Amino acid sequence: MGVLKRGALLWSFLALLFLSIWELDAQAAVAMKATYIWQTGAWGRCMGSECGPGGSQSRAVWCAHSEGWTTLQTNCNQTQRPDNRQKCFRVCDGHKELYDWHVGAWTPCLAVRGAGGRPPALCARGEEGVQSREVGCVHKVDGRPAEDAICEYFEPKPRLEQACLIPCPRDCVLSEFSPWTPCSKTCGMGLQNRIRAVLAPPLFDGAACSNLTEFQTCQPGPCQGEESLYSLRVGSWGPCSVPVVSRQARQADGESHPAAKKGGKKQAARLGKRRREGLQRPKEDHIQGDQLADKAPARKWGKVTAKAHRAPERQRKAKNKEKREKKKITRERLREKAKAKDPETRELIKKRRHRNRQNRPGGKFWDLQIGYQTREVSCVHKSGAVEALSLCSHQSLPVTFQACVVTKDCNVTQWSQWSACSKDCAGPEGQRTRARKVSQFSVGGGARCPELEEKQPCNPQGETLPPPCIAYTWKSTEWSECRVDALLSQQDRRRGNQTGLCGGGIQSREVYCVLAAGDTPSHLASKEALRPVNSDLCVGTPPNTTQLCHINCPVECRLSSWSAWGPCTYEKCQDQSAKKGFKMRKRQIVNHPTGGTGNCPHLVEAIPCEEPRCYEWLVLKLEECVPDNDRECGAGTRNPQVQCVNTDGQRAETQLCRDAILPMPVICEVPCPKDCALSTWTQWSLCSHTCSGKSTEGKQSRARSILAYNAGEGGIQCPNISSLQEVRSCNQHPCTVYHWQTGLWGQCIEDSSIPATNASIDRSSCSVGMQTRKVICVRVNVGQVPPKKCPESLRPDTVRPCFLPCKRDCLLSPYSDWSPYPSTCQKGGKTKQYRKRVIIQFPANGGQECPEVLTQERESDAPSVCPGYRWKTHKWRRCQMVPWSVRQDSPGAQETCGSGLQVRAVSCRRQDGGQADIEACLKFSRSMPPLTQLCQLPCQEDCQLSNWSKFSPCTADCVGVRVRKRTLVGKSKKREQCRNHQMYPLSETQYCPCNKYNAQPVGNWSDCILSESGRAEGQLGVKVQGDSKECGQGYRYQAMACYDQDNRIVETSRCNSHGHIEEACIIPCPSDCKLSEWSNWSRCSKSCGSGVKVRSKWLREKPYNGGRPCPKLDHVNQAQVYEVVPCVSDCGQYIWVVEPWSGWKVSSVDLKSNCGEGVQTRKVRCMLNTVDGPSEQVEDYLCDPEEMPVGARNSQLPCPEDCVLSDWGAWSPCPLPCDGNSTRERRASPIRQPGKDKECPLSTQAEFCKLNSNCFHYSYNITDWSTCQLSDRAVCGNGIKTRMLDCVRSDGKSVDLKFCQELGLERKWQMNASCVVECPVNCQLSEWSAWSDCTRTCGLRGKLWRRRTVIQAPQGDGRPCPSQMQQWKPCLVKPCYSWRYSGWSECKSEGARCGEGLRFRNISCLVSDGSHLPGSPVDDELCGDQEPVVEGDTHVVLQESCTVPCPGECYLTDWTLWSLCQLSCVGGDDLGFGSVQVRSRAVVAQDPENLLQCPEQELEARPCTEGQCFQYTWRAAPWRGSSRHVWCQRSDGLNVTGGCPSAAKPPAERSCDPPCTEPRSFCTESGVCGCEEGYTEVMTSDGLLDQCTVIPVLEIPTGGDNKAGVKTIVAFNPTRPPAVSLPGRVGRTWFLQPFGPDGKLKTWVYGVAAGVFVLLVFIMSMTYLACRGFCLCREPKSKSPADGVYWLDPNSYTVPYICPSCQNLEQQELWQHQKQQQQYAVQQPPQATSQLQLQAQPQPQLQAQQQQPPPPPPHSLHCSTPHFETLIT
Repeated sequence: MGVLKRGALLWSFLALLFLSIWELDAQAAVAMKATYIWQTGAWGRCMGSECGPGGSQSRAVWCAHSEGWTTLQTNCNQTQRPDNRQKCFRVCDGHKELYDWHVGAWTPCLAVRGAGGRPPALCARGEEGVQSREVGCVHKVDGRPAEDAICEYFEPKPRLEQACLIPCPRDCVLSEFSPWTPCSKTCGMGLQNRIRAVLAPPLFDGAACSNLTEFQTCQPGPCQGEESLYSLRVGSWGPCSVPVVSRQARQADGESHPAAKKGGKKQAARLGKRRREGLQRPKEDHIQGDQLADKAPARKWGKVTAKAHRAPERQRKAKNKEKREKKKITRERLREKAKAKDPETRELIKKRRHRNRQNRPGGKFWDLQIGYQTREVSCVHKSGAVEALSLCSHQSLPVTFQACVVTKDCNVTQWSQWSACSKDCAGPEGQRTRARKVSQFSVGGGARCPELEEKQPCNPQGETLPPPCIAYTWKSTEWSECRVDALLSQQDRRRGNQTGLCGGGIQSREVYCVLAAGDTPSHLASKEALRPVNSDLCVGTPPNTTQLCHINCPVECRLSSWSAWGPCTYEKCQDQSAKKGFKMRKRQIVNHPTGGTGNCPHLVEAIPCEEPRCYEWLVLKLEECVPDNDRECGAGTRNPQVQCVNTDGQRAETQLCRDAILPMPVICEVPCPKDCALSTWTQWSLCSHTCSGKSTEGKQSRARSILAYNAGEGGIQCPNISSLQEVRSCNQHPCTVYHWQTGLWGQCIEDSSIPATNASIDRSSCSVGMQTRKVICVRVNVGQVPPKKCPESLRPDTVRPCFLPCKRDCLLSPYSDWSPYPSTCQKGGKTKQYRKRVIIQFPANGGQECPEVLTQERESDAPSVCPGYRWKTHKWRRCQMVPWSVRQDSPGAQETCGSGLQVRAVSCRRQDGGQADIEACLKFSRSMPPLTQLCQLPCQEDCQLSNWSKFSPCTADCVGVRVRKRTLVGKSKKREQCRNHQMYPLSETQYCPCNKYNAQPVGNWSDCILSESGRAEGQLGVKVQGDSKECGQGYRYQAMACYDQDNRIVETSRCNSHGHIEEACIIPCPSDCKLSEWSNWSRCSKSCGSGVKVRSKWLREKPYNGGRPCPKLDHVNQAQVYEVVPCVSDCGQYIWVVEPWSGWKVSSVDLKSNCGEGVQTRKVRCMLNTVDGPSEQVEDYLCDPEEMPVGARNSQLPCPEDCVLSDWGAWSPCPLPCDGNSTRERRASPIRQPGKDKECPLSTQAEFCKLNSNCFHYSYNITDWSTCQLSDRAVCGNGIKTRMLDCVRSDGKSVDLKFCQELGLERKWQMNASCVVECPVNCQLSEWSAWSDCTRTCGLRGKLWRRRTVIQAPQGDGRPCPSQMQQWKPCLVKPCYSWRYSGWSECKSEGARCGEGLRFRNISCLVSDGSHLPGSPVDDELCGDQEPVVEGDTHVVLQESCTVPCPGECYLTDWTLWSLCQLSCVGGDDLGFGSVQVRSRAVVAQDPENLLQCPEQELEARPCTEGQCFQYTWRAAPWRGSSRHVWCQRSDGLNVTGGCPSAAKPPAERSCDPPCTEPRSFCTESGVCGCEEGYTEVMTSDGLLDQCTVIPVLEIPTGGDNKAGVKTIVAFNPTRPPAVSLPGRVGRTWFLQPFGPDGKLKTWVYGVAAGVFVLLVFIMSMTYLACRGFCLCREPKSKSPADGVYWLDPNSYTVPYICPSCQNLEQQELWQHQKQQQQYAVQQPPQATSQLQLQAQPQPQLQAQQQQPPPPPPHSLHCSTPHFETLIT
């Protein structure tokens, strides 16, 4: 049992363990499922081979842990794995045309609010919101939705939401009420109304408009009789209709019509015809009858007032019987006539009648029927209820029918075929049209006609390719010659002599339009391609007519300096037969001239000489002196080293000098130790003259010096001083210089012997010719000599070949076509036509000249060309009445009279009178004249009169009378009532008008305009500003207007005026900037190396009136222009020249040995160096002071038997680069050997090379470029700029170029470069255009304009373009006639008390001056040429239907005018919601009982443009008691209701606590009680008002008071009524209230107190000054007479003044004091005596004046001490 129990327990434990493990696995699986999830990437690009839905796209799919890291895909549920591939729509470029974004409308703006969700309490600008819209990709064709990715491929998706603004609510804004209307009734209880209009509609959920009308009852008084309760009311006219009457009824009408009874058969026949015409009119021309009927003159419908006759029955039967018999007889006669005509005749008559109907003007365009229309008549109660008509029987019934035109819509035909394309060639698109015609025009207000013409672009159609369109192109003539004179300034001296000018210039050409070459046949191409056509045919910008050009400046020949004279040589070394030779010198061409070297002076000069040689020996050097016989000293020889050279100094073969004399050895001597030692001879100096003559002889010298003296005995003595120098002759040839001189080359003459087949001949040349020149031999300073004097071998050529240029004839284009005839309408006549031709090529080289005539004109008969169309009106037809069947039962129907309609035909005509289609007038002419008009058929009793005739003419203004007449017509002549001339006057008389006219100038003066004849023409129609006549005297104009005696403007011809006045004016001529001439170039700033040289100009006159501007002036001195160029001075130009050393001057002499220390001197001079050597001495500063040789030296004079050395030679050059370790040395050669036991000193010296001391580096230095240098004959254009090369030592010093050249330094710089100086091109203008048409057709402000354009803009310093590119002058002043509406008449309902009626207005002719002022009425005849257009509207409405309210009826007023256009603004800023304007209709009530039946008021709003921003602010009136008036005001000053924010409304009522109950008290604005005017407040201890007491009144009488000098203070009781003023006593009363409502003193009290205090101080000060201040007592400065007496000038600000308050005692004391001192005085100065004059008087005279006592003053004040009195003002 225990074992079993233990086994059971074990199995239970295992089961529990298994279950727990299984549960853990399940939980782990669930946890794993929640932990690992699938994630996907974005879809990739749609890929595929075809466009459209067949593509595919893929994306990445992976397994990830919830924490974000990626794991194995097996950890995720495989059944939930997303797809990684799907089908897609592959977008291609072609889909852009198939798909597009469809963007919906924005939804209303929804507010975005905070947590509270409430709008702001006070709205300032608006509330922010959001609005959305739908956006999707759709097919363009049918709008089907598509994937957004397709559209996103081409364009980003538009945004779906945007911010918006919900504006603040805008309440309705109303105007103020109008005054109360009169009472609606004259007795009993009525109503008064006052209305207001809507100024701004409610917007954005603002408050709606309140009532526009206010009512109040009124009762003028009790009614005397019974009040009328019923009124007769008429309705509106019904549609126009034609009664359908049977044949029997028409016959009955004819039989029963009174005309048939009276007039027999004829009248019956006419009546039947009239009825037929009334029922069915023939087709007649009529267009838009509704408009034309409105344009008919406004007339009232007349009543049919004929009497109603009731004939007895028997009479009627008898008449009917008689009528039937006559009708029967008429039918029989017609049958007989018809039988008499054969069928052909009847058919012919039928066709003719049909053709006449068709040819009737406009007969085929409309079908016009005269019908009738009726209206309803009813009887209405004052409550509005319709009652029986019998209740209104006391009133006569109105007419209920009237004639009318049956309404018909416009009918048009089918469209015609499209016309051929206007372009039949390949090119721009053409246009084709199609049209339709009117078959039935609208009449009687029918639908208007649609468009009658359509246009669309087209291209020529066809199987073959169309030819290209005719094209036109611009063609130009050849450029004219280049002219430089157009660029010269006004001050340029070269304007007087323009020959030889060169450099930059300007040239022009003419541009014209021609037919393109490809559009002309081959046989006409050459001619038609040059024929000028109208310039308007060419498109595009025409080529330039001017351009800059350049004339090459002649280059002058520049030569080098002469070389030295050469040896005497043969002319030709090959021919040495002649015994005479020549010495020659040469010079080279540095700058080759234009035209070859023939324009240079001679290059060789020759001097005849004897013994010529071609070759000779040249001694290179002499060897050392070698003593004879191999001794060490003594006499010896020096052998020369020679070389054979030719005449040019060049080395030649030795054998060529075999005939020349070989130089011999030179005798020399080597001094022995005891001999005198001499230096070697110096080199022979340069010859002093180049030739020898009578007064001149060439010399050259050499010298030597004593180096050591000889011993006393045995030695050779030193020579004397004269033996130390040698002189020899040189250049012994005479000064007779010869050279060949050449003349200018002659004209090229054709030489037929030379064939022109050379390939090198220029293409522009046609043949070869010859040129010759004169060559002579000239002796310098003498003249021409025989040719044998000059070397024949150097003779220049006298003949050379040349090329003859080809002749060029003048080429002209063919004449252009004749100018077209004038396009204005004129009836033929003579007219002028023009044509021109153009010079294509100018003649040259002797070609045929151009003709002078380039234009032709002719007079021809112009055809009558009158474009345009006009309407032609025909006669009015018979007056048509309402058909008899309609009006037979009306009163007076037995008589055919009353109102009707009559019609007329209208046709279209050309201006020349020819017939045209009606559609042409519809398109091009003015509005059609009316086709119908009201008419009146007179009744039997009516008087008929003819129309008024025109007034008879007046003999003169203001003299006599004028008369017009009319006559009685028909039976009216016999009627007595018609002969009453007071009722029917037959004549009218008027006084002749007084037409007085006066002319007045109006408007401003025009521009100053030069006379047309005074203008000079520029080159080829180009005006160069300033050079042509663009300034000087002209005229300006002012318009003249003519006014009549009523100040109405009339034609200027009435005033005998030309329409304007003129006066002379001046257009100032431009003056260019004027500078002085260039100064001379300064010297180069450096004498060696590179420097600068300068020249300048000074400003003489600044430009004005648009002259050429000045060049850029110096920034320091604004009046000077500098030009700086680099320069280089030759360092060898000035050299130091030394003479030989003088003899020794021994200072300490050893008399025995004649040796010791000594001094030698020599002269050093600065000389000008030339080719021939130093020529003249110059100032020492021109030579380099650092290079100046020493002029004295100390040395040791060798003793006998001492070694003697020569002078030291030059230092050897230092090796480069200078490094400090290298050395240089110099040597001296021994001249005398030393004696026994003596040695020579060192003959070599060495020193270290130190940089910048004795060793230098050298480099090239390049200067800056100079300014562009032009020729003296050029103004601008191509020039040369230069720079200089300089050799600079390492210490910065400029040295000769040879130092750099010897080092072989690279020269890589270009010294010269071409440059361009911008040409000063003046502004060039075109000709003035023709005067334009007047800018106004009438009025005072019309102007004629003409313009010009800039052909060539100014360049450089050229003259600028003038600012005036257009000019105007006034037009002829013409009156402005226009039609204006009169006001609408009162609405009247004809024949009834109320109901539908008509109101009328007229149009009248007004004349004005074209300004905004209203015009003045004139006769309508003056507006006869004006189409009836009122305020721009051709639809003139002279009558309109209206409604007359019945008594007691409540109705709406007419619409108000549209309000001002108003924007939605905040603070003056537009919110962008557009602008709106509004109009309204208010309710008007007449009876209190019918108020409930009133209609609703109406409001209309519409958008508008050009709105204004209005601000609304609260306004408040002063307080009146406890209240005040508060209202809202618009920013334009209009008082309104609404618009102002209600939250900001100021209080209109106020209250105090406790309330103000005391008499004469009120509540103040500050909330405390105060007293009324005239009372002052008495306050309690706690600050409350106790009572109001009367304050004293200061009564100030006015000028009418007799007691003006008496002031009274009386008590005033405001409660008592004002007493009646006594006669002559008129006064004002001021109430002074010092205390305020709070019991405190008012502010003005303090102000008055302060003012009184200041006034007291002022009075006291003035009193003091009157006694003391104005009398300035001061002691004299001194007792000295030097101070003197001074008088101040009468014009001075400080004048002598005697104190009026001083006492006589003071004057006496002062007089005594003056008498004692004799140098002071006080008296009045003479008026004409100045200070200087008194000072100039002599002392006795002055003392005499001082002794005269001064006059006593009127008042005096005692001053204790003497003083001067002076009043200072």
